[in-house]
Amino acid sequence: EVQLQAFGGGLVQAGGSLRLSCAASGFTFEDHGIGWFRQAPGKEREQVSCISINDGSTYYADSVKGRFTISSDNAVNTVYLTMDSLKPEDTAVYYCAVAQSRCWSGTYGYDYWGQGTKVTVSS
Repeated sequence: EVQLQAFGGGLVQAGGSLRLSCAASGFTFEDHGIGWFRQAPGKEREQVSCISINDGSTYYADSVKGRFTISSDNAVNTVYLTMDSLKPEDTAVYYCAVAQSRCWSGTYGYDYWGQGTKVTVSS
């Protein structure tokens, strides 16, 4: 079965950094896209980044470009999201999810989701 676990959330002051990890199992890692999503209280879930494992292509939402970096360690089926220069507006529960073949835009096309990890950025 497909399993995803997100780790690394916490409390950080504005301007600080965190690195989130998504540990995946139960599927052929290289044949999928792994996305990071976030949902803040009262807001819709949004995709912040994604990596297509087969070719390494990446996507970043405009709101995080230049601050967040997505990467993968294929040997251990793990995707990371390095979050720098964090802002209070980055506060949300962050989820990782897997899609068939490659990354897809939005939240549709992602069949499996982890439970999420909470990131809180204080002003």
